[in-house]
Amino acid sequence: QVQLVESGGGLVQTGGSLRLSCAASGRTFSTLAMGWFRQAPGKERDFVAGISRSGGGTVYADSVKGRFTIARENAKNTVYLQMNALKPEDTAVYYCASSAGTIYGSSSSLYAYWGQGTQVTVSS
Repeated sequence: QVQLVESGGGLVQTGGSLRLSCAASGRTFSTLAMGWFRQAPGKERDFVAGISRSGGGTVYADSVKGRFTIARENAKNTVYLQMNALKPEDTAVYYCASSAGTIYGSSSSLYAYWGQGTQVTVSS
């Protein structure tokens, strides 16, 4: 069992930045590939970014490439999502997820454990 707790969401103006954090517990963090997803009101949950167990491999949704950066600190059992140049369309609840294995792709079916989410609101 893995427990995930997100933090760092909030209200920010267009063009601003936020850094989300996700603290993991319950398993050795370095054995878990991780991902971030988001869900806007009335829409499906979408992939945002994924990162390998070591942090050496990352993948991003096209909509956030060049603006968002996923990173991890295995010593702190934490994964981050640095979000820059935020747009109103980035408004959503952001979820942290841990993979069931080593793969960290865009499909939600690859992820076994999910956090409760943190709200990000970008005002225009």
